[in-house]
Amino acid sequence: MGQELECRLRYQRRNLQGKARLETDHLLFRGEERLKILFKELTGVRAQAGVLRLEFPCGPAEFELGTAAEKWAHKIQHPPSLLDKLGVKANLTFRVAGKFDPAFLQELGSAGARRVSPRTTVDLVFLAADRATQLSQVAKLASALKPAGALWIVFPKGVTAIREIEVLEAGRAAGLKDVKVAGFSKRLTALKFVIPLTKR
Repeated sequence: MGQELECRLRYQRRNLQGKARLETDHLLFRGEERLKILFKELTGVRAQAGVLRLEFPCGPAEFELGTAAEKWAHKIQHPPSLLDKLGVKANLTFRVAGKFDPAFLQELGSAGARRVSPRTTVDLVFLAADRATQLSQVAKLASALKPAGALWIVFPKGVTAIREIEVLEAGRAAGLKDVKVAGFSKRLTALKFVIPLTKR
């Protein structure tokens, strides 16, 4: 999600000033103190009068977010699915390169996205890369994108065989712009690349 707001936090009889950042699986507060609240540990979520109240074992914590309180509460209670994060919609066309879990491919089909032949331009391309050497495919895959299409490079977190900077450099070298990062799974992360507006 990656939304950030300056706010006041009421926590353990203290009033703290700082910034709250809403992520897919946690809320992070940074300021006079740092607090990270994992959504899987929450026992209650409520928004009232501009205050987001989160109940958890070390809580509660109350964030003064104003008009954003109800929106954040809704997003915490209804997190986006993987396909939502990847922008997959019915009737979009896609291609895959590399090894993906069959369950992911089945999800794509269930959502109404259509897998097409290699000679056809597509809305979405998914590249699974376990090693930096596999990034040599990026330029060729980028050429298969429709003007408003996107290339997602999915790679393992925290390994030396492929680093985020190498993924970024491969996308940029292919003339693409990196615009988003998404958690693909506990082990994998994904970077989204698009064709710059000036080149469409």
